Amino acid sequence: MLYWLLVPLREDLFFFNVFRYITVRTALAGITALVLSFLLGPRLIRLLQKHQIGQEIRADGPQSHHAKKGTPSMGGLLIIVSTLVPTLVWGNLGNIYVWVAGLSMVLFGLIGLWDDILKVRRKRSLGLRFGQKIALQFLLAAGVGLVFIWMGTGGRFSLNLAFPFLKEWAPYLGWFYLPWIVFILVGSSNAVNLADGLDGLAIGLTFIGATALTALTYVAGHALWSQYLNIPRVPLAAELTVFAGALSGACLGFLWFNCHPAQVFMGDVGALSLGGAMAVIALLIKQEFLLFAVAGVFILEAASVLLQVSYFKASGGKRLFKMAPLHHHFELSGWPEGKVVIRFWILAIIFALFSLSTLKLR
Repeated sequence: MLYWLLVPLREDLFFFNVFRYITVRTALAGITALVLSFLLGPRLIRLLQKHQIGQEIRADGPQSHHAKKGTPSMGGLLIIVSTLVPTLVWGNLGNIYVWVAGLSMVLFGLIGLWDDILKVRRKRSLGLRFGQKIALQFLLAAGVGLVFIWMGTGGRFSLNLAFPFLKEWAPYLGWFYLPWIVFILVGSSNAVNLADGLDGLAIGLTFIGATALTALTYVAGHALWSQYLNIPRVPLAAELTVFAGALSGACLGFLWFNCHPAQVFMGDVGALSLGGAMAVIALLIKQEFLLFAVAGVFILEAASVLLQVSYFKASGGKRLFKMAPLHHHFELSGWPEGKVVIRFWILAIIFALFSLSTLKLR
């Protein structure tokens, strides 16, 4: 919005020329998101407390978590608002990638919001049934995938699958790209949701991942850097950097209120929207394979659940972990909650640095 207002002023005052630069507007979007989080956070928490919108705790979860019952939930609304408003303010709204990322984030958030509302109404830790939730995610992911295909037929998105280190081999998938998009979107949104079990864990991991994606998005949209680093250039992705920067700032702002002891939880509205947003960014910049590295800890969390369920069925009732997802296993092994969170953050930083280092290795 301000992009359209300020950039034309450079004809009269050279200072306004600075707002043409992606780096400047990305930094401003991140700062705006952070400030907005600080301003709106306390108000949202009071509103949630007033309407008694609190977290319900799993009966079979760690005993130490029962003290968290009643903590305000649905804080993910703050993350969504703090991401979208700076994007609308500092981004070029004529860029379709910005709209695809923003709307995908909102729509995945709506599924989570519906789930959260049902939990509050029913006064239990389960909202939508698993089948209902997955079906809605698949339907939405398929809808987003169709938008990608439509952009591809119009030349605004490449339907060639890009592999790291293999620039010369990029097979054209056409409509076969659709199931891959659905897999990435559904997997990412659920992985973040599974990691949302300790104060500050999921939002800290997302901040680290979103920051890495911001760097990757900038490089993908930059003609010289993408050529130098031998990665697919995506011209329209340059403006997406502003959205990614706003997402990072919003995550950092929410962490202020979500760190231990948490004043508010993100709820499914936050977890699903964050997972969907990161997946869409990775898909748009043709770096979905690197998402597995950027979101490495999320992958481990999701894998631990799959392994636990598979082993339980195969062994006739035995458990591979003390509890899944993985963070609960370490909790029940005697690690304090804060130690689990910090060590998972460190692991996430290692994954993020590895994903960025692969750029130079190419």
